[in-house]
Amino acid sequence: MTPVKNVLAGLILAAPLLVSPASAQPVSGLSYVQPLAPPALMQVQERLRQAGDYTGRADGVWGPDSQAALQRFQQRNGLQATGQLNQVTAMTLGLNTGALLSAGAGPTAAAPEAAPGPLSRLAVQNLQARLRNLGFYRGAVDGFWGPGTQAAIERFQQGHGLQPTGQLNPATAQAMGLDPNNLEGPVR
Repeated sequence: MTPVKNVLAGLILAAPLLVSPASAQPVSGLSYVQPLAPPALMQVQERLRQAGDYTGRADGVWGPDSQAALQRFQQRNGLQATGQLNQVTAMTLGLNTGALLSAGAGPTAAAPEAAPGPLSRLAVQNLQARLRNLGFYRGAVDGFWGPGTQAAIERFQQGHGLQPTGQLNPATAQAMGLDPNNLEGPVR
């Protein structure tokens, strides 16, 4: 992972990452960033939903609605409203930070060969071609989802100020110049 702007001591990050209380004091140097897996994000979203701050589905995808809900929860509970999940916020939500960090940390599965979710082979080919044209992908434009395609998406997201999940979402597709509603259509 790449260093975070304005590096802080301890475990730092923007939600959906877990931030330690030690991250309050800026220091120079590198720090360790611990992202949360989708099962942990689902737990956070479910608690925010139970608290009345989140109206979306607990789907494990951290987006603007989830972040805004977290910030509302923090404001309502007298916490520093950063929109970042830290240990104090997790505890106030009734979540165990150790359990959050270990959620979804089972054995590493092999990278999928086919496109995840509803993406067709043609949609993945369009995605790979676009990523190649933009200079983020060097693999074969074969329509098979693999670690190269996922890593290219993550690099694209990092380079364009998007949350680097490595997953295709509407904001990422749109930033790439693809129609998020028709990934099989012609590439713009």
